[in-house]
Amino acid sequence: MKVHEYQAKELLAKAGVAVPAGIVVSTPAEAAKAYEELGGGLIVVKAQVHAGGRGKGVAVGPEVDRGLALAIASGEKSRPDGMAKGVQLVKSAADAEKAAASLLGKTLVTYQTGPEGQAIKKVLITVGHDIAKELYLGLAVDRNTKRPVVMASTEGGVDIETVAHNTPEKIVHEPVDVALGLQPFQARKLCKALGLSGDSAKKGAVFLKNFVKFCIDSDASLAEINPLIVTDKGEVMALDCKLNFDDNANFRHKDYAALIDEDEEDPAELRAGRSGLSYVSLDGDIACLVNGAGLAMSTMDLIKYHGGEPANFLDVGGGAEKDQVLEAFRILLSSDKVNAVLVNIFGGIMRCDVIAQALLAAYDEIDFRVPLVVRLEGTNSDIGKALLEKSGRKIITADGLTDAAQKVVAAAKKHSAA
Repeated sequence: MKVHEYQAKELLAKAGVAVPAGIVVSTPAEAAKAYEELGGGLIVVKAQVHAGGRGKGVAVGPEVDRGLALAIASGEKSRPDGMAKGVQLVKSAADAEKAAASLLGKTLVTYQTGPEGQAIKKVLITVGHDIAKELYLGLAVDRNTKRPVVMASTEGGVDIETVAHNTPEKIVHEPVDVALGLQPFQARKLCKALGLSGDSAKKGAVFLKNFVKFCIDSDASLAEINPLIVTDKGEVMALDCKLNFDDNANFRHKDYAALIDEDEEDPAELRAGRSGLSYVSLDGDIACLVNGAGLAMSTMDLIKYHGGEPANFLDVGGGAEKDQVLEAFRILLSSDKVNAVLVNIFGGIMRCDVIAQALLAAYDEIDFRVPLVVRLEGTNSDIGKALLEKSGRKIITADGLTDAAQKVVAAAKKHSAA
């Protein structure tokens, strides 16, 4: 689960993490008013979308070639006059209104969004600061150590991926025990690595402690502050922030549901989530319906091995009901890019006859415009296979994973060429 920058900063501020004052707006007139409310002076107007690279990104209308916009956002071509940047500095209410007007209703293209970009519906009006240092701070879950790890670098304000690739020694890693939190000696170590001293080091230690505690308490799977700034007055604060939360922990954070911006989410993934299905959209043309995450991953691997491309990850789980399976088919077939569907079920708790009944119901209720390949093994597989065979529907049955993958890849290619 992702949230916007303004939402992330609101959450951090409540946790005692220093952030610049800001007001989120959705109209140019509100931007001018926000400028005055923030006290004027140097103010930053920032497009709010779920993507990084906004400072280099460009806001474009439908008339602008998106490939050109991406080349500009990626630094391959220079930005022409009149094409608005995703982040702008202003020094008057009139300029704040003008900047907001150049962003709202447009599409922001960055190196992360790709040429399609993302629609700008809100902008953040935030106080600017004189910056003495730009640093980087992040927290992610280390799968090897099975604990959060804090990442800090003096190379803030730039693409941290480039730093990690070219000069990895400039990034300091500090693992954190979730039961103990960030210890004082660890905070001092990180502050030293960031070049903080004196009063800034004391403020940095408090910032780090509160930041890490918030990430652990909120089940953040990724948190990035880039840049983490030290102002000319020695203040330490998050100038920008990206937060991702672990969806599996949403039951502990009921209030986070209100933070979801459905316009920024994949409609199919949202629909699947409401039905209790684990679904992720991919770029291929072979839709997959599988029970069990491990089997789903193996299925996708085999599809790719035999020359195909999966269109999604979909795990219906071990105890899915008929209605859930039916909804899964509706989601799969809602995409025009799908050229074939593979159903791969190993029945344990999930009964193969239930899957077969849902398949037949879906076949009658939904336009099965693409080939359907089915592999059933396990609990009541014989009953399920018999139901399919007696149905008279155009369903391709398979025996074994390899046979299923080969048949669905061949079916997808044939349908695509037709």
